[in-house]
Formats: sequence, C-alpha cells, structure tokens
Amino acid sequence: MASLLEIADLHTEIRLRSATVHALDGVSLNVEAGECLGIVGESGCGKTMTALSVMQLLPPGGHITGGSVTLAGQEISSLDENGMQHVRGNEIGMIFQDPMTSLNPTMTIGDQIAETVLLHRGADARTARARAIEVLGLVGMPRPAERVGNYPHQLSGGMRQRVMIAMALACEPKLLIADEPTTALDVTIQKQILELIDDLRRRLGMAVILVTHDLGVIAGRADRAAVMYAGKVVETTSTLRLFANPRHPYTEALFGALPEKAADGIERLYSIPGMPPDLTSPPAGCRFAARCRYVQDSCREREPALEGDSWDHLFRCFFPVGKAGEAGDTAALQVKEAPGRRLERAAAGGDGQQPLLRTDGLVKNFAVTAGAVLQRKVGEVSAVAGVSFAIRPGQTFGLVGESGCGKTTVGRLIAGLEKATGGSIMLDGEDLTKLSKRERRRRSPKVQLMFQDSYASMDPRMRVGPILREPLAIQRIGSRQEQRNKIAAILDEVGLPGAAVDRYPHEFSGGQRQRLGLARALILRPKLVVADEPVSALDVSIQAQILNLMLDLQRDLGLTYLFISHDLSVVRYVSESIGVMYLGKLVEVGPADDVYYRPVHPYTKGLIDTVPVADPVAAQAREDKGVAGELPSALSPPSGCRFRTRCPRAQDICAAEEPPLRSFGPNGHRAACHFPLREPEGVTEPEPATAP
Repeated sequence: MASLLEIADLHTEIRLRSATVHALDGVSLNVEAGECLGIVGESGCGKTMTALSVMQLLPPGGHITGGSVTLAGQEISSLDENGMQHVRGNEIGMIFQDPMTSLNPTMTIGDQIAETVLLHRGADARTARARAIEVLGLVGMPRPAERVGNYPHQLSGGMRQRVMIAMALACEPKLLIADEPTTALDVTIQKQILELIDDLRRRLGMAVILVTHDLGVIAGRADRAAVMYAGKVVETTSTLRLFANPRHPYTEALFGALPEKAADGIERLYSIPGMPPDLTSPPAGCRFAARCRYVQDSCREREPALEGDSWDHLFRCFFPVGKAGEAGDTAALQVKEAPGRRLERAAAGGDGQQPLLRTDGLVKNFAVTAGAVLQRKVGEVSAVAGVSFAIRPGQTFGLVGESGCGKTTVGRLIAGLEKATGGSIMLDGEDLTKLSKRERRRRSPKVQLMFQDSYASMDPRMRVGPILREPLAIQRIGSRQEQRNKIAAILDEVGLPGAAVDRYPHEFSGGQRQRLGLARALILRPKLVVADEPVSALDVSIQAQILNLMLDLQRDLGLTYLFISHDLSVVRYVSESIGVMYLGKLVEVGPADDVYYRPVHPYTKGLIDTVPVADPVAAQAREDKGVAGELPSALSPPSGCRFRTRCPRAQDICAAEEPPLRSFGPNGHRAACHFPLREPEGVTEPEPATAP
C-alpha cells in the first residue's frame, strides 16, 4: 500500500547574497495514513525546514532543488502557488511553533478559523462561523460560542495553541504537521495539547508529523521517529526501537544529554562538543564527524549511506553504537533513584550555615484598574501570597509550577524589579524590602537576574562589549582597561571567544546568547543569581551545556542560585531543594529527591505525572494522570486551599480552611495539604524552609 505522504531524496536550498545554505540534502521519509511520525534533532538540523518544504512555505530565497513530495499519490512539490493554495489548510494542516505571531492580532479567532472554510469549502458566512464554533469545541475550548469573538491577545498560551489546532483542522485535512507545538508551554498545558492531537488523530484518522527537539514528547506519542542532523536523516525506525537501542552516535548523545539520565548526579550531563556544521559549505564526510566521540579517519573521508541491520531500522554511520539487530533493553533508559549526589553537594555547600537568602511571608498584589483617565482600582491580582523559603550559600533552590503560579514574580521581587506588598527579603542579613530605590541600586551587585529570553533582554543596537561593560560603568567599577580585562575574563569563564565583544546579540545562537546572559549576570560577581527559566527554550544538547556550565561556575565561584522553571527534571538535576508553587502559594518544599520521588502534595504528584518521559514503554504504561482543569484566576482565588478546584482529594474542609505547611520528615520536607499523599510526622507552625 502506498504511503499517504512520501518524501523522496528532497533537496532544499536557501540562496543568500553571498552564499547558499544547503538546508536539506537528500531527505527521504514516508508517513502512513493514521500514523504519527516524530522528527527530532537540534535547532538547524532541518526538521522544520522539512515541514516547510512539504508546505512550500520556505523563507525568502528558499527553493526545492531536487527530489519530490507526494501526497496521496499526487506529486505536490512541483505545484505552483495557486496549486499549493488548494493543498495548504485543505489537505495538509499545520500548527506553527508560536501561535501569538502566527495568528492575526486584528481579527477575532472565529473569523480566522472561518476564513479557512470560506476559502476551501465555499461556505457562506453563517456556515463558516458555525464550523468555527464546532472545531473550537472539538479541540476542547471552553464556551466556544463565546470565545469566537475573542482576539488572540485575550487568550492564554494554551488556548491560543488550541485555536491554531482548530484552524488546522477546520477542513479535515489528511495530514497534520505540528511544528514544536508545545515548546513555550508548561508541562500541564503541554500534556493537554499533546493528548488533544493524539485523540484527534485517532478520531479523524489523520496522519501526524510531530516536529520537536524534546525526546520525551515523541516517546509516548509517535509510532516512528526520524533523527535529523545537518540537513540529513541520520537514523529512522520505530519509536520503541529507537529509544531502546539507538545506533547512531548522535542519537545516543541526545539521550545522554537528558537531565533525567543524569539525575542521580554520579556523572555530568553529556554535552555534545562543538557546533553543527555550516551548511553553506557542508563537510565532505560524515557531517557529525567533528563532534563524534567514536570518529575514525574514514568518517571524514566519505559519507556513510542510510543503511542498517534490517529494513525497519536505518542509520547513517560506519561505526554504529548499540546492539546489531536487537531491540535492546528499555529498562536501561528508566531513571533510578540515587540521592547520594545531593547529600554530597549539600555537605559541600556548608550544612549548618546561615541562609544567604531568606524570604518571610512575601506578598505581591497587582492592582487592577478601570477607566481611561481616573484609573480607579477595581480589584487585586494575588500573584504571591505569603511565600517563605531560604537558601544557604553555594546551594540551588529550585522553584517550580505552572505559568501564572507566581514563581517569576518571586524572582523579580528578589532582584528588585518589583516592590513587595508585604513580607521581607533578607539577603546577607539585610532586608531588601526596606531599602529605597537608590540604596537597592547600590546593593544590586549582590543579586543578579538571568532572564528567560536572553535576546529580548539585550539591546539589539549594542555590541557585546558595551552590554557587558554597562553594569561595571553604572557601579563605577575599575578603569576602562580594567573593565576590558573583566569582560575578557567573564567571556572565557562562560566559554565564549574574546572576539565576541565586537558582535551583536543577533549574531549568536540561542545557546551562545544564554551564555551571554549568564556572563551579564556574573560580571558584577554577585552572591545570588536568580535564573528565570534559563533553558526552557533550548535544545536538549544546548540545555546540557548551559546546565553543566552553571554548575561548574557555582562550584568555582561559590554561587548561590534561585532556579525558576516549569521542568521538574531539570530542577531536580540542578537543585538541592525544591519549592512547588501554585497560584501564589508555596504548597510543598523540601530536598529535591524527596519532593520528586516521595511527593506529599497532590499538585506536586500531578506535575510529576505530567512530565513527558523519554521512554516509550514507561510512557505507554503510565496511567492517565496529571493536573486536570484550568488554573483559576488570581483575581479571585478559591477560598481555603487554592488547589481544591482541581484536586481529586478535595473535601469540604479544603474550601473552609487554608492548610498550613506541615512537616513530613526531619530533613525539612513540608507540604500544605489537608489530605496529603502520606501522613505527616507532626504539625508545625509555618516557617521558612531552609535547603538541607
């Protein structure tokens, strides 16, 4: 039987002014009807370019120069623009990575979905609107008849992604291409979106191409997987076989970079050395040779073909890893508990020392106003409500939770970008909330912020040299020559060349820009670094580099980190202690391994059950658990326990009384729940939880 989609020896080039980028070089893939194919790899490997080539939505200068794309027996790669307009949105739907930039901000979501039906099905306006409401209901949008009149900015990130899926499904396409559909979403929304795509695939009989850099995403969703590197497919087989027995060294390296693979801390995350090759002049031999730990001379001389031990497991390598002709043992990929590293790191951090940072009853409310002129106050958003924790010198405290839980606001309060409504922030024995703006500015070298979006946090008109010199100049530290020396030293510490001082932020890759963000945070030699989602948008290989770098600098410079993230596996790897936030409240806090392996609060357990696992067997065996429902509004949070509206264990007392933080172990493990997952060792008064 012929495949629904067949890509045969596809070559795509992007012509620039001075060079030509060979973005795809002989890519061959096929997708059966109703099948899900996962395409994985680092940024720039060609996975998104493959999807855009199928849709003929290539960037300026992009052209298909060879090969073919066939959909349901029709060759579509040679169609002109008029021909492709019938295919796009009608026979092939596409979900783009960033829904906010893909949706039209001037049109309601109902009009944008209806537009597809009007163009492809010739429906009248009333029928098209009815179809828009129908597909919004199909993708799980609450109150779809009301939402059709909303604009994109009025919706949350998860809802905007549902709108993108609804647009893609409006004409019931044969193939759905999802390009990084969950990259910017937290784990609970990510799970909802992936389950939605999975459910729609089964119900509608669609084929799906799932493009992602997250191996955990494809582990439980894709039937087959293709690993791409430098414009080529380097390995392809069933998902089960790929995860159980990877044969290409690049695939093995991607698995080695996963935080859950090194969560026991006995060994560092594997960091793939170097960078992918420049595709304007690709190397002659194996494209992975320069970064491969098994490279031989023959690898640099000639290019390996895409072959294998069997027809259903192909790989492009002369010296493959793994076991020839065997599926391997999936148990080897499962994470086992080994808390020894955390005890060792805690001892090295100075057990018994006084905390460097202590927050006590920290509160932040944002006023909600109405009126264009008078701006009268009509309510308050409770962003942070009585948060208390402490961090000892040289240690890392991980703060996790869904988007909107208040974790970033806590970081901004500590960094001085927001003023606290109540409570205290004690840094080195000094209450930062009592300081004026001028005094806080003088003390800013003690605490620095590492932003989530390193590119947006830098002035695009400034070169790296002035960007790094700016905080030194503001604090009047050193002469100009001394400042240049400090800049050269910090660039060396974060692994960037000295020549970087003359380049602009846009000239760096995402990982390099995050290194610049870390350099900017460290240039004043702070005692505390607040790292706000520092690796959330990075590939697994670049993520491993940044995490290893942060831990190395912590060891060498004695840094203390507040590490904010929604990824529990990352937080567990870098942190001695973890605090879990929900709707402004700290609901559980304790040693990292205790919180992850022996959670007490139902919300923590739900977050852990929601995290994608890079093991197809474990993912398929996992019960359908996680955090259900939508996050309540912080404008009017639920009474009593704020999690009760989504909690499977909630009872009447949960609405009447707010649960206090209680002790669940002698090592500082605390949780705020009336009906915990295990019994407490004794009720104690709420107090700051110090990293053990």
